[in-house]
Amino acid sequence: MISPDAIIQAACHFALVVLAIAFLLTVYRVVRGPTLPDRVVALDMLVGIVIGFIAVIAVKTGYTLYIDIAIALGLVGFLATIAFARFILVRGLSEDQPDGRRPLLKLEAGLATDRERRKSAGGKTASATGSPSGNPPAKPPGKPAKSGRGKGARR
Repeated sequence: MISPDAIIQAACHFALVVLAIAFLLTVYRVVRGPTLPDRVVALDMLVGIVIGFIAVIAVKTGYTLYIDIAIALGLVGFLATIAFARFILVRGLSEDQPDGRRPLLKLEAGLATDRERRKSAGGKTASATGSPSGNPPAKPPGKPAKSGRGKGARR
């Protein structure tokens, strides 16, 4: 019969081998990633793999403080991923183009095609409201916007 300790040790060794292979493949993606978002996803995956390494070491040694370190690393890794995503959103999806223009994001590209479609149709839409998007206007024309102050407020 195999003892439970031997099973745990074998599982830890197997997990370390799998995590090492995943680590190497992810480092390859960070170095060779064709775009910046690919690299950011790979870095986020590296954080997950390192958390896996820490958890396996915690199980193998029985030292439970490693679990707290893994939780803290997960929180820091999440915040780093959010910061990278914000950076990509502000900067654009790829490196600067030679003519100085930044690439269009998918949302901007969709808006650009809507504008082109409206221009080719002569600026007219099929909606009865007169709004280019087909939605009713935000406020009726001719009415001034409210100032947001009460009845007796001074200007």
